[in-house]
Amino acid sequence: MTAASGRLPMLTDLPAEHLCDISVDLQPAQLISTPLGTRMTFIAAGGRVSGPRLRGTLLPGGGDWLLIGADGVGRVDVRATIRTDDGVLVHFTSRGVVTVPADGLDRLGAGETLPFADTHVRTTPVFDTADPRYRWLAGLVAVGYNVLSPDRVDYRVYRLR
Repeated sequence: MTAASGRLPMLTDLPAEHLCDISVDLQPAQLISTPLGTRMTFIAAGGRVSGPRLRGTLLPGGGDWLLIGADGVGRVDVRATIRTDDGVLVHFTSRGVVTVPADGLDRLGAGETLPFADTHVRTTPVFDTADPRYRWLAGLVAVGYNVLSPDRVDYRVYRLR
C-alpha cells in the first residue's frame, strides 16, 4: 500500500443520485463491415429526457455510432442535442461499452428488447451548455445504464456526488 492509497477511503458503493432518464427513438441501423469491426450507425429520430433536475426533448438528427470489435465488445460514441422544457439547448455526448449475449443482435433484429440483466451497457454521459441555468451540468460526472431495443435505447443516468 502506498502512502497516498492509505489516505483514500475505500468505497463499497459510489455516492450517486438519479439525474434523468433519456429515451431515444432510433431509425433502423446502418451496418457497415470494416477492417476494425462492424460499425452500426443509429440516427436519432427524437426522444425525451425526464428527471428531477433535467427535463426536455432529444432533438432529431443526433446519433449513436457503435463499433463492434473482434473481441465482441461494442464501443459507443453518442452525440445529440437536448432542448430543455424551458428552451435551453444542451449538447449531449456519451461514450461507453456494450456487450450483449451471443444471440443478442439476432434478438434485436427479431424485434426483442434485451433486458438489463442480459446485457452490459454502461456509458459516461457528458453535458455542455453556457446557459447559466444549466451550467452545473458541465461540472458533473455521470454514469448511464442502458437498455437496448430494436428501435430505441433507454438511459438511466446518475450523477456521481
